[in-house]
Amino acid sequence: MSLYTLIVPGYAQMLRGLSAQLQKGADWALAADVSEADFLAGRLAADMAPLSDQVRFICIQARDAIRRLTDRDVVEPESDAVSLGQLKSLIADTLALLDDVSEADFDGAEDREIEIVLADGMTFDLTGSRYVRDWALAQFYFHAVTAYAIMRHQGVELGKADYVSHMFAYLRRNE
Repeated sequence: MSLYTLIVPGYAQMLRGLSAQLQKGADWALAADVSEADFLAGRLAADMAPLSDQVRFICIQARDAIRRLTDRDVVEPESDAVSLGQLKSLIADTLALLDDVSEADFDGAEDREIEIVLADGMTFDLTGSRYVRDWALAQFYFHAVTAYAIMRHQGVELGKADYVSHMFAYLRRNE
């Protein structure tokens, strides 16, 4: 399976699902008389980033993978996207970026040298393949699951079908 196939369609389907989850969350917040700010400030633990940051981080991870694995210039998202409208716009912009990337853009990505510099002065040196396997997929899905879990924790009626809504394209009834 190509790195393009792992990153682009996989991230796109999860981002579309996240957008729908956020809409369910917004509808829940309105019905439960929870302010948008309080909904987006929800978190699982005091030392974890809130829902709004989880959504931003998902988009950052998707954009970062495209930037690192292709020769494309990728604009970093605004760091102050804190309203539901801004977050949904960020998801839509990230989806547009993914829609604009082709498999040919990933030529040579497997062997590309990737350097991830951490804030504490440490650096990971990876090939493109290892970056996708060991970092990009894990980081992206961590924030996707965390956003889902925060919404569930707050009381939004989400189920596994909301998290993997893309799977309904493959569903058939056994007769």
